Amino acid sequence: MKHYLKYFKELIVLSLPILAGSLGNVLIGTGSVIVAGRHSTVTLGAISIATAILMTILIAAIGLISSVSPVMSNLRGARKPTKSLFKATLIFSLTLACIFFIIARIIMYTVPYIGLASELTVPVMQYMDIASYSMFGVCLFVALKEYLQAYEIVVFANTISIAGIFVNFFLCWILVFGWGPIPPMGIIGLAIANCVIRILEALILLAYCQPFMKGRNRRYHLYIKELIKTGYPISLAVFCEFLGFNATAVIMGKFSTVYAAAHNVILTITGATYMLPFSIGTALAVKVGFANGEKNIVDIKKYIKTGMVIILTIMFLSMFIYLFFTKQLMGIFTKDEAVIAAGAPVAVIVICFLFFDGLQCACSGALRGLKETKAMMYAMVFSFGCIGMPIGCVLAFKYNIVLMGFWFGLAVALFSASILSTLILVRKVKKLEKKYVLQQWPLSTSNFEG
Repeated sequence: MKHYLKYFKELIVLSLPILAGSLGNVLIGTGSVIVAGRHSTVTLGAISIATAILMTILIAAIGLISSVSPVMSNLRGARKPTKSLFKATLIFSLTLACIFFIIARIIMYTVPYIGLASELTVPVMQYMDIASYSMFGVCLFVALKEYLQAYEIVVFANTISIAGIFVNFFLCWILVFGWGPIPPMGIIGLAIANCVIRILEALILLAYCQPFMKGRNRRYHLYIKELIKTGYPISLAVFCEFLGFNATAVIMGKFSTVYAAAHNVILTITGATYMLPFSIGTALAVKVGFANGEKNIVDIKKYIKTGMVIILTIMFLSMFIYLFFTKQLMGIFTKDEAVIAAGAPVAVIVICFLFFDGLQCACSGALRGLKETKAMMYAMVFSFGCIGMPIGCVLAFKYNIVLMGFWFGLAVALFSASILSTLILVRKVKKLEKKYVLQQWPLSTSNFEG
């Protein structure tokens, strides 16, 4: 353990602010869910579906932007200049925001044709109409945060996320239920609050990053090319995972409002839990990326082993909490007994997939740091597209096992993804081990003299 204490400390110190900020981002959504649950079951079900659609689109952009920190970490490890790439990062993020905003607006007009429960269609479109503008804030904020993470500057950005929890909850409550001269707006108030918070966070972080904008302009095309090369497999991988979970939310809306609400509550709880391994995985990507830039195979292996131990320990503890406090956790978000009764049995399935979710998260963090993202993409596409969603659809539509059926399919998908990701990571590390050892000790007669 002595040999790993240094790596343990470094990962924890880097990941704690990231965890706080990640939880802040999730809890912003959690605040919206709590307010929606207090407003009505229809509002809760509608934001479940609307958020699922928007996040499935947005996560593709975030996946591309998340290549910034591993690419930058590798450049820093190789002792190459990086500060001059700040403006290129801004341009990259805002271009993606424009593209995915247009996609979101187009998809919004297809909502009436999805076949949702009649009472959900209008509120879903109302929410999407306003909340789609938050993409500009989210993309800019994530890009700036990723850029700072490459320098291990993680406190300020994540502090903004934490502050956003309280401001968002306050805004949601006032705009949904009304206060003084402000009339009650219902689901429209939730959308306005979400949009305001996301854009405000991005502008504050941009002001903090002003010193980086003073760097001299350089040719950006190689950097942008590397971001796309590393980022598009990450984007497709996380898109497939989110599509699995969020398509389920939309399908729940076709069956009933209660199922949609129950799925939203479970997804909110598991999303908050996921932030724990996600934060360690993000720190792992930065540390492994820097070590990979240095071609230091010893540090690469030790960071990976340490990160896995931390993540799997956290997930085991989370499994026990889900097992004993299922109804209490759901009761935080809704008082509707029908929603709690529908969602509580799913906890058994959630417990089963938490371990594999953590393992997959650890592997994906390490693979991002090693810039080995294409194989990870294939693993996620296969697991969710060819295994998880087909199983869920068969159980729901053929055997009428709706909510539990889809979550069972998602659990099987995560099991498959974790096994494949582990095999890919082991193979990649072995390959790098041979490569870096040969580079450091080339086979020539001079190596054996004396």
